[in-house]
Formats: sequence, C-alpha cells, structure tokens
Amino acid sequence: MDSGRPHERSTAFDRMLTPVHRWIWGDAERRVQKLLRFGETETDGGRDILRAAEVTSDPLLRRLYLEHAIDEFRHGVLFRDRAAALLSMVRSRSNQGFQGEWLAPGGHGLDDLQVDGESDHTMLAFLHLSEKAAASRFAVYHNVMQHDPPTRAIFEEILHDEMFHMNYTLTQLTRIAPQRHRRHLWRARLSRLWKTYLRLATALAGILGSILLTIQYFILLPPFAWLAKRAERRELSGWTRVSPESSGSLDKQY
Repeated sequence: MDSGRPHERSTAFDRMLTPVHRWIWGDAERRVQKLLRFGETETDGGRDILRAAEVTSDPLLRRLYLEHAIDEFRHGVLFRDRAAALLSMVRSRSNQGFQGEWLAPGGHGLDDLQVDGESDHTMLAFLHLSEKAAASRFAVYHNVMQHDPPTRAIFEEILHDEMFHMNYTLTQLTRIAPQRHRRHLWRARLSRLWKTYLRLATALAGILGSILLTIQYFILLPPFAWLAKRAERRELSGWTRVSPESSGSLDKQY
C-alpha cells in the first residue's frame, strides 16, 4: 500500500486532541472497543446509504450510493476482523482472561438521518460533512498508530475511500443544486452543530447530576442519619405496655 498518497488533513481541534487519542489507542483493550464500535457504525451507515440508493430517483446517485454502501460494509468487516485479531492477542497474554461481554457497541448518537424523509441535496450535504469529519479523525488515528502497523494500514486504506466519498458527494451536490449547494452545506453544518451541542449538554447534565447526588450523599444524608440514631436512643427497647383507656374498644373498626 502506498502510504505516501495524500489524504484529508485533520482539523485543528482533532490535532489538539492527539495526545488524548494516543493515550486511548495505546491500550489494547480500549483499541478493541473502538474498533468494534467503528465496525458497527460503518455497517449501520452502509445500511442507511443503501436505503438512500433505493429511494433516490437519480440513476447516477443510485450507482454512487451503492458503491459507497459497499465501501462502508467493507470498512465494517475490516474493523471487526482487526478487533477479533487484537482480542485474541489480549486474551493470550491476560492472566485472568479478557471478558468481551462488556464490549457493547456504542450508540450512533443524534447524527442518524431518517433517510426516507431526506431529499437528494440534504442527503449529499450530510454525507459530505460526515465523511469530511470522519476523514479528519481517521487521519489523527492513522498518525498515532505507529505502534500498531496493521491497524494503521486499515486507517490508511479507509482514508483513501473517505476522500472519494467526500469528493463525489460535493460534486453531485453541486450538480443537482448548482445555485444553492453552499446554502445546503451551511444548513447541514448548523444541524451538526446543534446535535453536537445536544450531546455535550447531555453529557454535562450527567456529570452535574452525579456531582449533586454525591454532595447530597456526603453532606445532606449524614445529618438525617444522626437525627435518626438520636431518636432511636430515646425509644424504649422491647414491648411497651399500653393502658386499656388509651387503646380504645376492640369491637369496632375505629
């Protein structure tokens, strides 16, 4: 494979997170998790693009979508096969045995589209930006994987496919909407920004909720526990005799 071929340059934000990515990918177990999730995401994206090929009325787009879907399915197989190879290596050198049940695939977030309700131009704008963002992240992953040449080679191969996907989606968007293609791209960018905000807000809400529950547990709960123990000490142990006058009659309900 010619690793010298150009591919998409990663964004400044993705490059800024390079040390974090290097730390994540440096652990074999986390690498297996990431590869399995990528495999699931690529396969799921292939299904969506295959559906887009079914609903579009443009014959050229139908052929390109089919090629794109085939690439996505192939990427999913590449990621899963590499994850399986790494999983066997981790098991072979683990004393306690590696448990794979907790490797549940990650959710696909809020970026999923309802393909049946999208027009060709909105679908192409979404695909172009999604492929561009994926190429930027994969370029960073490719750069930090010097310690794992087989996985690095997979990212190298997929990066060239992502470049083709980026180019054809932009070209076809310009073809079917020559006067409005920039507006469609901006709308797709704003939609992605909104969904990114929702993801961050959800994550922040989870963190704040955990902090508040921790504060309640260690600050508010101890006084109530102390008051309960204090009240318990004032209670008499054993059975307490009740006078007949206070107990009332037993021949009626109240």
